[in-house]
Amino acid sequence: MDRLHLMTVFVAVAEEAGFAAGARRLGMSPAAVTRAVAALEERLGVRLLERSTRLVRATEAGQRYLDDARRILQQLDEADEAAAGLNAAPRGRLAVTAPVLFGRMYVMPGIVDYLRRYPGTEVNAMFVDRVVNLLEEGQDVAVRIGELADSSLRALPVGRVRRIICAAPSYIAEHGAPAHPSQLDAHTIIASTSASIAPEWRFRHDDAVHAYRVRPRLAVTTMDAAIDAARRGLGLVRLLSYQAAPWLASGELAVVLGGYELPHVPIHIVHRDGRHGSARIHAFIDLLAERLRGDPALA
Repeated sequence: MDRLHLMTVFVAVAEEAGFAAGARRLGMSPAAVTRAVAALEERLGVRLLERSTRLVRATEAGQRYLDDARRILQQLDEADEAAAGLNAAPRGRLAVTAPVLFGRMYVMPGIVDYLRRYPGTEVNAMFVDRVVNLLEEGQDVAVRIGELADSSLRALPVGRVRRIICAAPSYIAEHGAPAHPSQLDAHTIIASTSASIAPEWRFRHDDAVHAYRVRPRLAVTTMDAAIDAARRGLGLVRLLSYQAAPWLASGELAVVLGGYELPHVPIHIVHRDGRHGSARIHAFIDLLAERLRGDPALA
């Protein structure tokens, strides 16, 4: 069998964590996919995948091969696109990741627009509240909120947000608003355990940053649920400003302790890019960047 075909099949099976799922992605039969992976393992003389009745995952050797195979296939796609010229329409599969709520509110509308604009493309979107390793998890583009660690990834600034404390007007009317962060202990705290926000809430005052440990009375696993509880008047919740924007605009939430906020948090689109670049990646980044930069909630 053709080596590039075997490599493509292996990558699909490894990324989908299953032979049947990999076969569906490639439009092949499961039997043909199984034969291709077996042929590749025989050719290399090493087991690439651990198989069980419930899960397929890469072995240590398989993970190294997967990283190399992804890079090779990406370079081939880029070479094809470079040869076709800059005016060639984007085509092929794009993998995108973003935080859950940001992905639903801001990235998904961009994905829909992208797919409508470029019929030859398809998108696999992964919305999770953690930092995704683009190379290891086969992602092409990510939206990151927060300061970036040094890396080989390319980064494009597209906006900024604030960390804010919010409560419903009904809660404020009944319990009052804290006038200083030191008064948080006297209030009901709502927290999302999925958020990358520490149990210490940080504020700036007296020319320094101060941390206040909070004890949530309600801890939930999604930010949507935390926002819902706050809108119902239960207590104070810490959010990024984009998460609260619709409810601040409708008057269902209000900001408290606004005078003690930390500096803005940047938003970047980050991506892996090769020597030639990829038309499908660049087209998506250009589209999403224009949408995000034009949104007043992210300014």
